[in-house]
Amino acid sequence: MLRKAPRNTAARSQNVSTKKPQARQKPTAGKAGRRSRQKSAENPAPLMLRPPPPGEGKRGEQGYLAYLLRQAQGATRLAMERSLAELGVTSPQFVVLTMLRAYPGLSGAELARVAMLTPQTVGVIIRNLERDGAIKKTPHPVHGRVLQWTVTRRGAALLDKCRRHAQAIERRLAAGLSANAQRLIRRWLARIAADL
Repeated sequence: MLRKAPRNTAARSQNVSTKKPQARQKPTAGKAGRRSRQKSAENPAPLMLRPPPPGEGKRGEQGYLAYLLRQAQGATRLAMERSLAELGVTSPQFVVLTMLRAYPGLSGAELARVAMLTPQTVGVIIRNLERDGAIKKTPHPVHGRVLQWTVTRRGAALLDKCRRHAQAIERRLAAGLSANAQRLIRRWLARIAADL
């Protein structure tokens, strides 16, 4: 751990008063001096580089895979959030409903793991979905203190509406890809999640 040197303000104030201002260096004479002054007059400050739009440069095929995955996930999430907002549903709520339909009877902790959300976030989502009648709880048959969650009829109807919005985004994602290319991409993405 680096430590700062103790301050000695008295010595510093004495040094300040006794220091002579340094003379400004004059530009060198001759052609080299004139050239440097001309360059600075033509280009007084370096230009600020703006990043390219998604799909170009390092944000395109020249980019790192991890960055490109994150960029794609961000764009997909934003599109999904905008689409689901019409139904008054958030992306995390949609994920929780989807996972509960696929795996009924999950506990809150299990749900947090498969939905890739924090237990605190899942707790809030569960309370809101239960309040709205979209999910219901039942005690675990063996571990009575553990609550299992399932989708209600009302929740299934809401999920079906959400799925229609999500499928429109899925179609946009898969546009121009053959069935074989889609299968390869799914396999590749699933392998990344399993192996890293």
